[in-house]
Amino acid sequence: MPRPTAAQLAYGSCTVIFSTLAMLLLSQTSSGLGIALITLSALALGLLVAMTVPLPKPTPSAAARTPAPVPVERVPVRRETASVSASSAPEPVSEPAGP
Repeated sequence: MPRPTAAQLAYGSCTVIFSTLAMLLLSQTSSGLGIALITLSALALGLLVAMTVPLPKPTPSAAARTPAPVPVERVPVRRETASVSASSAPEPVSEPAGP
């Protein structure tokens, strides 16, 4: 069973206090049975109000809050080669003659 929130406790408590005062003042009862009946009905009303307060949305777990790593798509690097034309032929490399 979930624990009551602060809003549920506040609304329920205020309902019990104010409805008890209102019913006691309006009924002007002085008997113990009348006071007990008003008190029990105020408690029932407070419980009803506390249970009907909307509950907060459940927070996602830590695993759900952390975004999943995005897979990196590796694209091979395209190397451009210089085109060789007839006028720009490579020069021959000359090596020094050995002894």
